[in-house]
Amino acid sequence: MPREIDVPQLVAQMRDGSRRALARLLTCVENGHPKLEEIGAAIAPHTGEAQIIGLTGPPGVGKSTSTNALVEAYRKDGKTVAVLAVDPSSPFSGGALLGDRIRMVGHSGDEGVFVRSMATRGHLGGLAAAAPAALRVLDAAGLDIVLVETVGVGQSEVHIAGLADTTIVLLAPGAGDSIQAAKAGVLEVGDLFVVNKADRDGAPATVRDLRHMISLGMSGEPGEWRPEVVSTVAEKAQGVEDVVAAVEAHRAWMLEHDELSARRRRRAAGEIEELAVRRLRERWERPNAEVKLDDLAEAVARGVLDPYAAAQAVAG
Repeated sequence: MPREIDVPQLVAQMRDGSRRALARLLTCVENGHPKLEEIGAAIAPHTGEAQIIGLTGPPGVGKSTSTNALVEAYRKDGKTVAVLAVDPSSPFSGGALLGDRIRMVGHSGDEGVFVRSMATRGHLGGLAAAAPAALRVLDAAGLDIVLVETVGVGQSEVHIAGLADTTIVLLAPGAGDSIQAAKAGVLEVGDLFVVNKADRDGAPATVRDLRHMISLGMSGEPGEWRPEVVSTVAEKAQGVEDVVAAVEAHRAWMLEHDELSARRRRRAAGEIEELAVRRLRERWERPNAEVKLDDLAEAVARGVLDPYAAAQAVAG
C-alpha cells in the first residue's frame, strides 16, 4: 500500500528548497503513486523555467565524467543544477545501479546540486518511462539546469531528443563512433557534438568527419541551426566552457526562431499521447473490463474479427 502523502505540503516544501520533499515527489512519480494526477496538477503552474540538457552517446565515451564536469561549470556560474541519470536496471532487484551517485559524491554537500538515479526498468530508448514526469518535477523545483544522462547501451538512445531543450551527443576518437553515429541516425538528434577524450590519437580526424557529415545533412535553409563540434577532455575539465558556450548559443538560436516553445509543445504532446495510451491499456486490462484484449486477439486469430474492428472495439 503506497504511503499517504500531503501533496500541497510536499510541493510547497520542495518550492522552498527541501531536497527531501523533492526526492519524495520523484519517488511517487517513479512508482506510480495513486496521487500522481494531484502531483501533476500541483506542479504545473511552476514548470517551464528550467533549461533541460540531454547527454547521450555510446558506452565508454565519458558521459558521466562529462556530466560531472558540466555540473561544476554551471555551479561556478552560480546556477543550481539537477542531474537525472538513467541507469540500467539491475537484473536482480530491478533498481538503478546508482553509478552516477557514486561518481558525483563530491557534490553531496552542495545544496545547489541534486542528483537522482532512475532505473530504465526495461524501457527502451535510453530513458526510463517515468522520465518525462520526473523532469516536470525537477523543473517545478526551481532548478536552473537539468542534465539528463541516458543509458550507455549503444546508439539507439534517441528518445532524449524529445525531452531535452538541447541534446548533446558525446563521441570518442579511435572507435569509429562518428561513422556509427551517422549510420544509427544519432546525427539527426544532436544539437551539439562533443568529442571527448580529445587527448587521444585520432581526435582531430573524428572532429573533421563529424563536421563533414553535419554539412552533408544541412538543408541550406536560411537560419538553420548548424550543430557545433566541440573537443573536450572532461576528466581534466578541458573544453567544458566551450560546451557551455555552445549550449547557450543553441538556446539563443531557439529563442530567436521560436524553436524552444515549439520543442516544449512537442514534448507536451508526446507526454499526453503516452499517458492516453497507458490509460487505454489499463482500461482493457482491468478484471471487469467490458472488452478484453485476449478475447479480441482470439477472435482475430480465428478470422472471426479483423484487427481494425478489434482496435475500434478497444478504443470504444
